[in-house]
Amino acid sequence: MPKFKSPLTLFFLTVIVIALLALFGPEEKSLGANVRIVYLHGAWVLSAEVAFLAAALAGLIGLITRRDAFHNWSAALGRSGIFFWVTYLPLSLWAMQSNWNGLFLSEPRFRLAVTFAVTGVLLQLGLWLVNTGWITSVANIVYIVVLRVVFATADNVMHPPPSPIFNSGNYIIIGFFLALIILTLVAAFFLAQWFLTFSRKTA
Repeated sequence: MPKFKSPLTLFFLTVIVIALLALFGPEEKSLGANVRIVYLHGAWVLSAEVAFLAAALAGLIGLITRRDAFHNWSAALGRSGIFFWVTYLPLSLWAMQSNWNGLFLSEPRFRLAVTFAVTGVLLQLGLWLVNTGWITSVANIVYIVVLRVVFATADNVMHPPPSPIFNSGNYIIIGFFLALIILTLVAAFFLAQWFLTFSRKTA
């Protein structure tokens, strides 16, 4: 495969585009230019959750159809999701420091995010070692279900619902954030494609 068509190369190119786009994001009245890192961290964690959900859906289809291709996609999407989840954490710390001049490490959702990051990394490592399709699919389904249930009942301190961005009424900000989410999802897909290729080579 030519290097410029490699999923990993496309992933890094997309990340560069995301970084450049984030630099020119619209400012916000209260946070000013520092809101750009909030946009980025929001898009990053949403992409992680979408990847986890896609991994669960692929796994469910794999369990129903008993086709290895869907189990392979579940594994690849799960690994892509945990990459975005883990790398979202430093973005979250950066957003805290830039906008609130300190690190609120005891914030309930941040503590849960760290817990699921550690658990997720260990889970994906274990699934890679076991290398059994149906087990991977079941684990990915359980992981996103537990994650969503836990976060649905977690206290909101620095993440007050509903979404401040989507309820801002500022269509420039909303449009920019949607564009950032789409690009980040594309990056997550390219990374999953790379994991899929890697798993095929080592199968």
